[in-house]
Amino acid sequence: MSNLKRHYETPAGVVKALDGIDFEIHEGERVILLGPSGSGKTTLLNCLSALDSPTDGSYFFQGEEVPRNHSEKMTSFRRENIGYVFQFFNLLQDLTVMENILLIQELAGKKDSARAEQLLELVGLESEKGRFPGEISGGQQQRVAIARSIAKRPTLLLGDELTGNLDTETSQKVMEVLVDACSKENITAVFVTHDESLVQYATRVIRIDSGRIVSDENTGISAILEEE
Repeated sequence: MSNLKRHYETPAGVVKALDGIDFEIHEGERVILLGPSGSGKTTLLNCLSALDSPTDGSYFFQGEEVPRNHSEKMTSFRRENIGYVFQFFNLLQDLTVMENILLIQELAGKKDSARAEQLLELVGLESEKGRFPGEISGGQQQRVAIARSIAKRPTLLLGDELTGNLDTETSQKVMEVLVDACSKENITAVFVTHDESLVQYATRVIRIDSGRIVSDENTGISAILEEE
């Protein structure tokens, strides 16, 4: 991303949600975006995923410019490249754990029950595959959501406050599962959070305020966790 901007016209004037964002994310990184409410974190995530189109600036993904202001091309980009983990899980309640994963695979044209089984094993939920989301805990539902999000083999995994509905202990367990999954599946990840304690799971921390990057630091802490 180079000089990326996302401005909104309002009756009170122009809101500069993003006001000149410059960064490059490399394959295999796990980036956490930190910042206060209204700092532009979610807007940046939406531009990364092509859910939203920037007002100005450039965004290249694996050497090609990401489509903007064209809904069909943006949808195709997301389908082929992006996985998403939501704060509220967004599992279909009338489908079993396994069926939730198989559905995503089918929509991506990559249905593979053997891989779905492997993913559930990866997140430690192979014994829950026949249960419905309402029959398992919030932490378990989020682990299903992680398995579902990587079922189509995304290049980039995005998460917006993905532990926001979980207690501290469960949040730590979910992040450990996520780090392990990203490492084994070779997935690059970018997560938005308010929780400073989650920094330990990142290889890089970018802090945003008022639509601008105020700091961008690499951290070696997560590499130590992986060795353990």
